Amino acid sequence: MLKKVGILYHPRLEKARTLAEQLKEVIQQHKGQAWLSSAWGEEEARSLMPGTELVLSLGGDGTILRAARSVVPRPIPILGINLGRLGFMTELSASEAIESLPGFLNGGGWVEERAMLQAEILSPGRKPEEVFSYYALNDIVAGRGKLGRLVHIKARVDGELITTYRADGLIVATASGSTGYSLSAGGPILHPQSQELLLQPIAPHFCLATAIILPPTASVELEMVSDEHATASIDGQVDIPLNQCDIIRVKRSPYTARFLHAKPPTTFYRLVGQRLSGQPN
Repeated sequence: MLKKVGILYHPRLEKARTLAEQLKEVIQQHKGQAWLSSAWGEEEARSLMPGTELVLSLGGDGTILRAARSVVPRPIPILGINLGRLGFMTELSASEAIESLPGFLNGGGWVEERAMLQAEILSPGRKPEEVFSYYALNDIVAGRGKLGRLVHIKARVDGELITTYRADGLIVATASGSTGYSLSAGGPILHPQSQELLLQPIAPHFCLATAIILPPTASVELEMVSDEHATASIDGQVDIPLNQCDIIRVKRSPYTARFLHAKPPTTFYRLVGQRLSGQPN
């Protein structure tokens, strides 16, 4: 029996907070402890993580992205409960969650591990102790900060220059991210347990336009060549301003996201077809 469960909820969905309270009651009825936190308060959530054995994510895929970053570096499994629209990564509906939670508390389900990214932003003159690591489940994006202006980005893999992209931006994505922004930019879909990375340009202009699939060991460096305003985006949720000559160094993270599932792993391809055609579960 799990003793401590965290519940992260979408703060702008009233039904998410209501469901969080209902799930907390279920956990307490089964002699467990539960804590609640807004998924948008990642620092607060991290402070509550010690000793937590399971995290419930109440919202959509965006809430799961926040949950995955909040548990790093702890290998805490996440159970996604869908209150959003698409829900590629969410597992259960609200009604299914209340009914199924006791089984999960008793050790039911299976755990799937997914690759994450780790990024550092290097700037001229910045000291090593001033360089921070950022983690992402879906993608790291270097892109324009102003409408109508292309950015110029030198892309290197393992120190070797590929090309200088002239585009709206450049995406480094995991397999999870292959069904996100990368997909809308024309990228391929990878199976979620794939460890490869994707390098995908956004609206490229007279430059390499196809996605490149990179091995799990690849180290990617994106150097901002132009002096246009640009931004590094972490999972589309955390934005960091970039300057000319800044370098974003991206590689596969040593930490993985762990998702708790009740449904068999063979449902992924069916799920992709349903989601892209607008069908429910």
